Amino acid sequence: MTKIVPYTGGEKESLRASLDRHRDAVLWKLDGLDDEALRRPMTPSGTTLLGLVKHLATVEYGWFCTAFGRETEPFWFDPSTEDMSVGPNEATADIVEFYGRARVAADTVIEELRLDALGTSWNGTTVSMRWVLIHMIEDTVRHAGHMDIVRELIDGATGDHPWN
Repeated sequence: MTKIVPYTGGEKESLRASLDRHRDAVLWKLDGLDDEALRRPMTPSGTTLLGLVKHLATVEYGWFCTAFGRETEPFWFDPSTEDMSVGPNEATADIVEFYGRARVAADTVIEELRLDALGTSWNGTTVSMRWVLIHMIEDTVRHAGHMDIVRELIDGATGDHPWN
């Protein structure tokens, strides 16, 4: 069932529902494709569906966990240069599971902190949980849109969620 943002929900509940809706769209874009298609670069810059998932996992950890002083799992890659690329010895399942773990870790921080809780971004800027939620919705939606285009180029499939 496709998630919707509650029409009369509270601020945190609505922001979280929006983020979850687009996180799910990211995973839906992978459905039914084989490993070769998930890794196929479809733009001159080399954008792949699996690379975008790896990037989104990395930024979930960065914005929700690192910014608010929480532990992250050790990365097996350099997040400053390799978060959008997928090497031949990186298994598809491992990257999808990495995204799942990042979501769980981020959700824990979201649940524990108020919207006005403050953290520190990677560049030293003070940020609120509210700002981080909005930023991650923007980033996830942006990359889900990229994924929609890449998926259409692979097999013609379009849309942001399956029709129920």
